Amino acid sequence: MSNGEARPARRWRALILSGLFTAAVVLLSFGMGRYAIAPGEVLGILWQIATLQFDPQTAGEAARVLYYIRLPRILLAALTGVALAGAGTLFQGMFRNPLVSPDVLGVSSGAALGAAIGILLPGGGSIQAWAFCSGVAAVALTYGIARAARGQSVVMLVLAGMVVSAFFGAALSFLKYVADPYEQLPAIVFWLMGGFYRASWPVVRSLVLTVLPGAVLLLLTSWKLNILSLGDEEALSLGVNVRVMRPLLIAAATLMVAGAVSAAGTISWVGLVVPHIARMLAGADHDRSMPVAMLFGAGFMLLMDDLARSLTTAEIPVGILTSAIGAPFFGYLLITGRREAWR
Repeated sequence: MSNGEARPARRWRALILSGLFTAAVVLLSFGMGRYAIAPGEVLGILWQIATLQFDPQTAGEAARVLYYIRLPRILLAALTGVALAGAGTLFQGMFRNPLVSPDVLGVSSGAALGAAIGILLPGGGSIQAWAFCSGVAAVALTYGIARAARGQSVVMLVLAGMVVSAFFGAALSFLKYVADPYEQLPAIVFWLMGGFYRASWPVVRSLVLTVLPGAVLLLLTSWKLNILSLGDEEALSLGVNVRVMRPLLIAAATLMVAGAVSAAGTISWVGLVVPHIARMLAGADHDRSMPVAMLFGAGFMLLMDDLARSLTTAEIPVGILTSAIGAPFFGYLLITGRREAWR
């Protein structure tokens, strides 16, 4: 088989493998929990929901548990995984750095500060809204600093992101210091550790509005990311308008990550590790690795959530598990020298 024939075959193998993994985790997630639901019953309820035959007023207890609790949580976890993995793949390719994560431009630090403000202010409104707006504002500030420094290069954006992240991190530390140690401070700390315990249909709908459009844009323009990763001069010579394309992709990824962090809290390592796994499965071409990363990221995040709510009697924050599993795996990549994951 020639290289030209092998590449599409590898892409489809990677997509099928990621799809089977995610589908298996989804079915597992529906049945897991304190209230056990048989797989056949799960499929029957999902069929009723899909065909608009589901009536919450007359549905049984198992159907209500699945519709009001498990389905929103599964969708929230999957969308969060799609957002973090897609944004991580974008930023690693755009900045030509395998160590870049979705919070490189300060969106996570900004969202964390906004959530803390929402927790501290009496009647301050929705914590999710505060976190989302603050995350977007952090990236806008990063871009503004890069432009004020007379440059929009990758290095300048990364440096500006470090400045903004440090500033917002300091502001968050100050808010922790002045917070009520009995109520507000534990709420801030618990939010920062990440989790899907806040899952509900309104939260899912708000996340759909920010994640799905950005995910579609990233998938449609992933081939241009290959050109952007060559550098500004090469991209311009190949007909890609860097001044338009880069801010557009950054804006899409920012909305995705800000929405995910505002709904689920700070969840680290997913946007750093999953893109490497996708490149190991599908190759370095972003046209192949981007959909695999999003699909695998959804399944990985669902699996972490399943472990978080089943390992102990009390739910473990998802951010703890992703760090505990992601960091050793990243170390494994370093030790074994899997260079295909870094290209």
